[in-house]
Amino acid sequence: MSTTAQNTTNGFQDYYETLQLSPNADGDTISRVFRILVKRYHPDNRDTGHDGKFNEIVQAYRVLSDPEQRAAYDVRYEENRAALLRIFDDASTSDTFDDDQRVFDGILSLLYIARRRDPERGGMGVIQLERLLGCPAEHLEFHIWYLTEKNWILRQNNGQFAITVSGIDRMIEDNALIFRRDRMLAEGRARDASSSPEPAKLR
Repeated sequence: MSTTAQNTTNGFQDYYETLQLSPNADGDTISRVFRILVKRYHPDNRDTGHDGKFNEIVQAYRVLSDPEQRAAYDVRYEENRAALLRIFDDASTSDTFDDDQRVFDGILSLLYIARRRDPERGGMGVIQLERLLGCPAEHLEFHIWYLTEKNWILRQNNGQFAITVSGIDRMIEDNALIFRRDRMLAEGRARDASSSPEPAKLR
């Protein structure tokens, strides 16, 4: 799955995801993480160099480091996020297979992000999924049942749901990651970036 495919929804490029930052990150944090990532993915780096990622990181930094460009971008960022929530809100009251598929993909995407952030314990409760998908909990019962029966998600000992290896394989095969971040996860990642020499990363 390409970086562009991972970070783009309906043509919208998530620059915060590209730099692995919270939308609330300050200028110093943006610059610090940029320096780490640009060094890591520079084409001259024999171990981790990557032309495509390097160019995306530079473009993201150009926008987010400029106050005027960032302000304009943030408007589009929120509009894109709101549009995603509306998609799932509309799907929550519909019975078509396509609408169910969007909810399946939304749940798996959020749980994928949570698992990437904390491989051992990363999960979400039904209330979190309800809030982030804009879908009432009672409308998620069928989808959670189906994903559990397929062994794509599981219920952890703490009652939260987490994606399984089979669920990750399914998303990779179908290129189905459509929901790249939410505020809670993004803010946590920014705290990690500011407290360690390496940013918390979505590998």
